[in-house]
Amino acid sequence: MNAATPMPREGTAIVSPAAGAPTVTLSGISRRYGRQLAVDGVDLTLLPGECVGLVGHNGAGKSTLIKLMLGLVAPTAGRIRVLGAEPGSRAAALARAEIGYLPENVALSPSLTGAETLAFYARLKRQPVQANSGLLDRVGLIDARNRRVGTYSKGMRQRLGLAQAMLGRPRLMLLDEPTTGLDPELRHAFYEILGELRRDGATVLLSSHALAELEGQVDRVVVMNRGRKVADGTLGLLRQLAAMRPRIRLRRRPHDGYDWSGWSEGPGGLIEIECGEEMLTDTLRQLPSDARDIEIVRPSLDDLYASFQREVR
Repeated sequence: MNAATPMPREGTAIVSPAAGAPTVTLSGISRRYGRQLAVDGVDLTLLPGECVGLVGHNGAGKSTLIKLMLGLVAPTAGRIRVLGAEPGSRAAALARAEIGYLPENVALSPSLTGAETLAFYARLKRQPVQANSGLLDRVGLIDARNRRVGTYSKGMRQRLGLAQAMLGRPRLMLLDEPTTGLDPELRHAFYEILGELRRDGATVLLSSHALAELEGQVDRVVVMNRGRKVADGTLGLLRQLAAMRPRIRLRRRPHDGYDWSGWSEGPGGLIEIECGEEMLTDTLRQLPSDARDIEIVRPSLDDLYASFQREVR
């Protein structure tokens, strides 16, 4: 984002309405720890069936936002509603059974087996333990269900944590770095499971540092910086807000007689030009027929995140 581009203010993103009431609504939420303002005036709405990526540096306020939604801490200012109730209140007690939570660091008893661990959490959420075998099978742990958790790898413990978060067909899933320790195959299976939950109407909030992984998996992205929400929207909208345009990249034949003024040398001997979305089609049509390896390169989520972080420093 260049210096002349105004920083997007909260509320600039347009979120399409979904059927049903919002799952989560935050209005002017702030949370202070002594002199430190961990969350500063955040407005946020999460809708049924929506998957939202929550990104930001360490200390940006991501984990505090999740704790506020869970009712583990109370806001210093503002109003929050989760499944229609104020977290931490008596009215929210019934709603808690419909919330699945996977913390960044899964703390499980090493002396219990996988089956015993899931049974323990099922009883806490007043869910029938008979369905646990199906959950263990979905996360790939059915053959390890009678092994002690202390013998599990980090990825296996993460999958067991995901299974406990899925107990009771939750309407809201709050996941903090959920794919840590998972290999590519298991990550693919993880997102397939999230897709099933979303088709059932569950809302998913996914906090992650694996930005490239989120592309194609989330409906929109919320960017946090120093406790503030600095951007909120689809990847397309964030590209507009960051004033970052796609590039056309290709390999041309030498001495082809085409006017390549305005194009710059790209990596690997390719040439490229920055082009607005509205000009892509016309620019591609005008290229010589012998141009090779034509590629449209759009700004990645990593690029967008870096742009928003630089803007608020």
